[in-house]
Amino acid sequence: MADDASSSSGCAGNVPDNSINQDELIMKQQREIEKEISESIPLVGELEPLSSLEKEYNEDPVYLLKVKDLAAKYKYIRRTRPDGNCFFRAFSYAYLEHLLTDKAEYEKFHELAKNSKDTLVALGFSQFTVEDFYETFMEVVQRVGEQAGGPPEELEKARTELHDKFNKQGYSDYIVVYLRLVTSGALQTQQDFYQNFIEGPRTVTEFCRQEVEPMYKESDHIHIIALSAALNAGVRVKYMDRGTNSQVIAHDFPEGCSPKVQLLYRPGHYDILYA
Repeated sequence: MADDASSSSGCAGNVPDNSINQDELIMKQQREIEKEISESIPLVGELEPLSSLEKEYNEDPVYLLKVKDLAAKYKYIRRTRPDGNCFFRAFSYAYLEHLLTDKAEYEKFHELAKNSKDTLVALGFSQFTVEDFYETFMEVVQRVGEQAGGPPEELEKARTELHDKFNKQGYSDYIVVYLRLVTSGALQTQQDFYQNFIEGPRTVTEFCRQEVEPMYKESDHIHIIALSAALNAGVRVKYMDRGTNSQVIAHDFPEGCSPKVQLLYRPGHYDILYA
């Protein structure tokens, strides 16, 4: 039958197949190019001097002014892969890195992290689904605890180990998935509050299923508010955009916190900042 079908279609001559949408093909090709470029960038990069941003924007006077403002407060930047997971990856890396130097904060965080799986299961998440991601996440968290507060040379080794883990897809993506689930749980726990942040007719649960839990979905204010509140971990985000102000505006999450993580936001992307 296959031969008959192919021969009969051949009789029609070279009729163009209008079912193939050229726009879709072009978009598909564009996505593949973007994916290839993205995958050539490390999941988490090495420390770079903030001046590397000046080179990036040396022909852009608006952004150049803002880079100079940033340079007055920060010395280094650490870039993350622009794959839609950059907020979760940047946040988790920077916070765990901070905990290496803050044993007291680590103890408080460890208690929250340890109990987080039970909280998710109580909210209706499948224990089978959550288990693997939780175990990988806690493995990294516990290793940070073993090394926290050590002498400078040991801390340097610990930072190198953390960096290596975050550049292994198995560890890095599992941490991102788990923090997406924690964020979803936090949003659903306080649905009445977070409903105000969601545009359109979607419920908080629908928003979580569509915009929070899936990998490669970009993050917005609502993700940051929920995760920072759930983990009691203060985050300062410096927003670099094309606004007329020559200064880079900062927002702290939760409001009034003492931020332990400093991130740079440029439209659609988060990197880590170091004072």
